[in-house]
Amino acid sequence: MALVSVILGSKSDLEAMEPCTKKLEEFNVPYELIVASAHRNPAKVHDFAAAAADNGVKVIIAAAGKAAHLAGVVAAYTTLPVIAVPMRTSDLGGLDSLLSMVQMPTGVPVATVAINGAANAAILALQILATSSEVYRETIQAYKRSLSEQ
Repeated sequence: MALVSVILGSKSDLEAMEPCTKKLEEFNVPYELIVASAHRNPAKVHDFAAAAADNGVKVIIAAAGKAAHLAGVVAAYTTLPVIAVPMRTSDLGGLDSLLSMVQMPTGVPVATVAINGAANAAILALQILATSSEVYRETIQAYKRSLSEQ
C-alpha cells in the first residue's frame, strides 16, 4: 500500500521527478505514481484526491508546470498534506509554476519546494511520515546525519 502518492500534471514531468522517486525508494517509502492534469483530467484528479486518505495515503506530492494548479486542486479535495513541486518551464523558467503554487487561498495550503525540487519533496514527505513512525524517524535522522558528514 502506497504511503505517498506522486501525481504529475504531465508525462513530460517524469524525468524531472526522478530524484523524488529515487529518494522515496532509498528511504523504503511505498509510493504510487499517477499522471493526471488538473486541466485535462479534472474528474480523475478529483477522484484520486477524494479517495487518497481512504486508500492509506499519508502524503501527496504534486508536480506541475506553467498554470500549475494541480497541487491546489488536490489540496481542495483532501485533508492530507500536499507538497507542490513547481516544474521548470520554457516560458518563464518555472516562476509561473512557483507562483501558481505558493499563492494559495487561506484554508487550502500546500507546502511548496523549489523549482524542480523533487528530491526535497521526497525528504519533506519522509519528515511528515516520521511524525508518526519510529522507522521513518530513524531513517530521516540517519539521512540528516549523513548530510553533516559530507
